[in-house]
Amino acid sequence: MGGRDRRVGAGDRVNALTVGIDVGGTKLAGGVVDTQGQVLNLIRAETPSQDAGETVAAIVDTIQRLRREHPVAAVGIGAAGWVDGTRDRVRFGPHLPWRDEPLQERVAEAVGLPVVVENDANAAAWAEFRFGAGRRCRDSMVLITVGTGLGGGLVLGGRLLRGAHGYAGEPGHQLAVPEGRPCRCGQRGCLEQYASGNALVRLAREAAEREPETASRLLAEAGSVDQITGPLVTELAAAGDPLCRRVFDTVGRRLGGYVSDLVRLLDPELVVLGGGVAEAGELLLAPVEAGYRQTLGERGRLPTAPVHLAELGNLAGVVGAADLARWNGA
Repeated sequence: MGGRDRRVGAGDRVNALTVGIDVGGTKLAGGVVDTQGQVLNLIRAETPSQDAGETVAAIVDTIQRLRREHPVAAVGIGAAGWVDGTRDRVRFGPHLPWRDEPLQERVAEAVGLPVVVENDANAAAWAEFRFGAGRRCRDSMVLITVGTGLGGGLVLGGRLLRGAHGYAGEPGHQLAVPEGRPCRCGQRGCLEQYASGNALVRLAREAAEREPETASRLLAEAGSVDQITGPLVTELAAAGDPLCRRVFDTVGRRLGGYVSDLVRLLDPELVVLGGGVAEAGELLLAPVEAGYRQTLGERGRLPTAPVHLAELGNLAGVVGAADLARWNGA
């Protein structure tokens, strides 16, 4: 079988309820998900992000609470970090205390259920492909998650493209500007420094310092340059503030250039924008599309993937992780 009908050793799980866990740097969400991608029960908790053992304990507690209410067959965990090629370990979590953490083994032993571990952006990509913006795609879709940083996931041939070591589809630390802005990863010029929530805030603060008169409304609302936040920039951009709209335009067009590179390389059916910044809707989508079409060049004369907004919001990680558990990985 090909495309989205592909089944990967799921056995009796195919028609069962499964649990999806989405683990971020500060928040943990867990839900029971049915075969149609509907969340039947949802629990949210704080992530004890300073201690690996406590984080695992919080995951296990969430699973046990959910299975008291529903018979579940398996567990999927979407983890914010680098998950290895065997889906056993979280090699590194930038916002979590995981360093070569055997997460699959520890959780499976504690709950007595099959467990699949996946990168959180990959889990979200799978959810959008199966049940969200990409549900009408035959077998290919790209998700770009625009949040504090920049993540992504690739579905090709009806399966997640994970790469040889599990790290495929991560755009944040690709080189965008040679010898550009320093990045927390230790490199310079990473795309994340120019097309992310952090970039949005930095550009707004820099513009406010350069042009205090143009930024008068932004500064009045924030109180000072250092108090400018992404949600405030988004709110004022939606209200028509010219400086905040210009910042969105800059970030969106830069991201659109990256989208054109992806489309040239992979030729997917659809590109989906997700993550917190993408919740701004057309404020981000319009400049992304403009930058995308502008940089396609000659390819713009040929059929190319449209760009759509994600549909599942902050439930995508839970839904995708649960569905990956159902199919024993995709």
